[in-house]
Amino acid sequence: MNLLGLQTVFQDYLLSPAKTTILTQVAGTAKIGAETRLGIYAEAYRLRLIEALDTDFPVLHALLGDDEFDRMARAYIDAYPSRHFSVRWFGQHLSDFLRAALPYCEHPALGETAAFEWTMTLAFDATDDPLVALDDMAVVPAASWPGLRFTPHASLHRLDLRWNVPAVWKAHSAGDDVSAPAESDSPVAWIVWRQDLTTYFRSLAVDEAWALDALIAGQTFADICQGLCEWSDAQHVAAHAAGLLRSWIGDGMISRINFH
Repeated sequence: MNLLGLQTVFQDYLLSPAKTTILTQVAGTAKIGAETRLGIYAEAYRLRLIEALDTDFPVLHALLGDDEFDRMARAYIDAYPSRHFSVRWFGQHLSDFLRAALPYCEHPALGETAAFEWTMTLAFDATDDPLVALDDMAVVPAASWPGLRFTPHASLHRLDLRWNVPAVWKAHSAGDDVSAPAESDSPVAWIVWRQDLTTYFRSLAVDEAWALDALIAGQTFADICQGLCEWSDAQHVAAHAAGLLRSWIGDGMISRINFH
């Protein structure tokens, strides 16, 4: 067998231990047989993936405990074998796995915890887009305001959570004991973003969540004002929308103003 063929069957063995082909290519000794030698590599591979999950999902680990986290991680490895050349992306399907696989799907807070922690990693790793400054808004012609569209910063992410996962994450980061997440009566809107090297998150009121979703979807300033009329009267809605925009720019959430 040539080198490429050997590498292929070894990779196949690591991803799904079908040992028959690779066993014929590995020499054993009187003390350590070929299957044992291969098993060492297979276990080391899984331990490295588990370590990657532990790095990205520390709160999930704390909620599950060491033994259950290990069992969950191994089940996830079997369900979603690593397909990317970088281990950085291995955990991208974990929230979907927890929402679908027994027994974890019976505890929806686990899936939300994984979704929040993964979003935090995405925000931190996002590209360093340029940022709009408040002074940039001063040069926009008044006639252009209705048609303005905005490009959000690459680190900005929106998610809705029914469980108070961010509070649990904050307690864990402070070194406090982690308690089981509490469920809200209805989903709460959250944003996650990064400024410089710090990742931030905060909850949103319903009107701000709607407006930010509209901005992310590419709607114009006029569209956003029209939609905000559900929460603000027509006389003050433009000022309300401008105030939200000012807040987003000040927090480093807007990368570009698009107008003609």
